[in-house]
Amino acid sequence: MAIDAASYDALTFDCYGTLVDWADGVSSALQPILRDHDVEVDDEELFRLYGRFEKDVQSGAYVQYREVLRRVGRRFGDHFGFTPTNAELERVADSVGRWPVFGDTNTALGRLGEHFRLAVVSNVDDALFHETARQFTVSFDEVITAEQVGAYKPALEPLEAAFTRLGVPPNRLLHVAQSVYHDLNPAGRLGLSCVWVQRYGTRFDPPTPQTEPAETVPDLATLADHLLEGT
Repeated sequence: MAIDAASYDALTFDCYGTLVDWADGVSSALQPILRDHDVEVDDEELFRLYGRFEKDVQSGAYVQYREVLRRVGRRFGDHFGFTPTNAELERVADSVGRWPVFGDTNTALGRLGEHFRLAVVSNVDDALFHETARQFTVSFDEVITAEQVGAYKPALEPLEAAFTRLGVPPNRLLHVAQSVYHDLNPAGRLGLSCVWVQRYGTRFDPPTPQTEPAETVPDLATLADHLLEGT
């Protein structure tokens, strides 16, 4: 059964992994550097290590995401026994704006934007998101970044900022995201309804969220179909 569109005034979206193909972006940024240092690793191991290194960096004192990426790059060097150059580390950070949007993202956002206010809540810097935003064909009502609130999801501050700035009570907001760890679990702790967009199945997360999502879909096109059914 489709979720009830009348129950919500605004949709908030995680960006990288939900709207943008995080896996393609990370692989395209890091694999050439690893190969240049004679490191051969498949993408599954690359993603596992990236997730571990990023979580470690973001669990410390807040630093901008560009610096998170630099530190993650250095962790790869430490792990595999090489020293990445400053130019290589900057290439990783600069790549974020070129990570591709999923093929259904813009069409689905366009459809949803006819009925709801749309916002992004993302673990990124303003400048990096500005580069990504060039790929979107819709304008968001709000963009909340980790830089603006000084914290990374799964901290609650980014999501709290979303419903405060949108002026929407939590029960009228639907959060849409791929990551259980970064999005669904903290949204559940705030009592927000969530849609789990399983872009990558369960490759990068625990098999089930701590809070049951209102809907589980494979992509944004399916969400738009379900949410707008009957509107």
